[in-house]
Amino acid sequence: MEHLERDVVVIGAGPSGLTAAYELSKAGKTVAVLEARDRVGGRTWTETMDGATIEIGGQWISPDQTGLYSLINELGIETFERYKAGKSVYLNEQGEAIVYEGEDFPVAESTVAEMNKLISLMNELAAQMNPDKPWEHPQAEELDKISFHHFLRQHSNDELACNNVGLFIAGGMLTKPAHTFSALQAVLMASSAGSFGNLVDEDFILDRRIVGTMQGVSKTVAERLGEGIVFLNNPVLKLEWFDGGVVAHGQSVTVSAKKVILAIPPNLYSRITYVPALPRKQHVTHQHQSMGLVIKVHAVYDTPFWREQGLSGTCFGPDALVQEIYDNTYTGESTGTLVGFISDAKADAMWELDEEARRAAVLKGLAAYLGEKALDPKVFYLSDFAAEEWTRGAYATSYDLGGLYRFGPAQNDNVGPIYFSSSDLAGEGFQHVDGAVRMGRRTAARIIATLDGTSYDESYDGVQTLTEIDQKVSA
Repeated sequence: MEHLERDVVVIGAGPSGLTAAYELSKAGKTVAVLEARDRVGGRTWTETMDGATIEIGGQWISPDQTGLYSLINELGIETFERYKAGKSVYLNEQGEAIVYEGEDFPVAESTVAEMNKLISLMNELAAQMNPDKPWEHPQAEELDKISFHHFLRQHSNDELACNNVGLFIAGGMLTKPAHTFSALQAVLMASSAGSFGNLVDEDFILDRRIVGTMQGVSKTVAERLGEGIVFLNNPVLKLEWFDGGVVAHGQSVTVSAKKVILAIPPNLYSRITYVPALPRKQHVTHQHQSMGLVIKVHAVYDTPFWREQGLSGTCFGPDALVQEIYDNTYTGESTGTLVGFISDAKADAMWELDEEARRAAVLKGLAAYLGEKALDPKVFYLSDFAAEEWTRGAYATSYDLGGLYRFGPAQNDNVGPIYFSSSDLAGEGFQHVDGAVRMGRRTAARIIATLDGTSYDESYDGVQTLTEIDQKVSA
C-alpha cells in the first residue's frame, strides 16, 4: 500500500474532479486524484467501433457553457458543429412520420399555441430564479410540491402540448417520468441553461462537439497534471476525517490530506464508509438525490443515408420508444452515425428483453422515423451507464418530489474538511460538463481561500480559471 501526503485529495477523475485538481495544482497546492475506474472522464467516455467514433457518455457543448469553453480554450481544444442541415422528422401519436421544417412541431395550430404558452410560462419562472439557489425562488415551496406532469396540465388542457413540452425536461434531461420530479426541479433545469427556450432549441443546446471528444477534455487535463497525480483503479471505500484533515483509503493508495473533494455523483456518496459518520443532514439529503435512466443508442451506417433524402437526422417523438434522434457523425468520418435516446420506463422495458429482441425493437424504433435503411447498421451499441458500478444511472442526479426545496440548501455545504463537487450540484450548467467545470473551479477556490486564510468571493461563478498559466505557482 502506497501512502501519500498532499494538501488535497480528490475522489473522482471526471471533469469536475480533474478541473478542481488542475486549479489547485496551478495555485501551488499538492494534490492526488483517486479514481475507481480504469480511465478518466467519469460520465464522458469514448470508444472506437469498426472505425467509427462513439461517444458513450456526454458530448455536446452549447453557447451558454462558458465555463467549459474557457477550459477548452486554455487547453487548445477545438470544436466542430453538429450536422444540422435539412429537414426534421416528427413521429405523431398514430406512428406517422412527418417531415417538417422550422422550430414548431407539425401539430395543430392550437397545440402549437399551447406549447408556446407553456414555454413562455417556464421562461418567466426561470428568469426569476438564481440557479445557484433555486430554493429561494419566489414560488419555490409551491413549485416543489407539484409534479412537473401535473403542473403542465394545471396550465393547459391540451394533452399533446403537455407531452411535447414535458419531453424536453423529463425524457430529454432528467430522464425520469414527469410525475416523479417537481416543477421547481424543471424550472432549475431551464434556469441552468439560461431559459426554457434554450432547452427546446436543439440547435442551441446541442450546438457543437469537441474535436478529440468530450472525454478528451479530461484526458488533456490529466496530462497537464502530470505523473504521480491521478491513480486509476483506486476506489475509495473508507474516508477518515477530523478537524485537521482526512485519510482516504484507496485500493492501493492511501492519501493523508488537509481537505478532500468528493467529485462523484451524490448517489455514490454512500459507497464510502465515513469515520466518523457524516452528520444526520447529509445522511438524509443524499437519499433524496437519485439518478435517472436513459439508453443512448448508437447506430453506424456505411453512409449518412438520411442526408441524401434531405434530412438532418433530427427526429422527435414524445410517445415513441426512441424519443429523440440526431446525426452524430464524428468530424472527418465517411460513415454515418445516428444517436438516439430511450428514457425512464421505456428503458426499463428494453432491458427486460433478451439481446436479440432488444436490438430488433430499438432498430424498428429508428426505422419508424428514417425508413428501412435504419434497420441494418454496421455498428449497433447501447450505452448503459445504469449498469456501471461507479455511475448507476444517467445523466445525473436530481431530487425527488419536494426534495429540492427541503434539502437543496445543504447540498454544497462542506462537512469539516469534506467538500462536494459535481455537475449534479451545479446551478448554471446543471447536469452538464460545463457545470462540472464550474463546480470544480468554485470548490477549488473555496479550499484555496481556506488553506491560505483568505476570503472566498461568493460571486465567483467558475467561468474563468483561478490561475492563468503564466501565473502558475510552483508547488
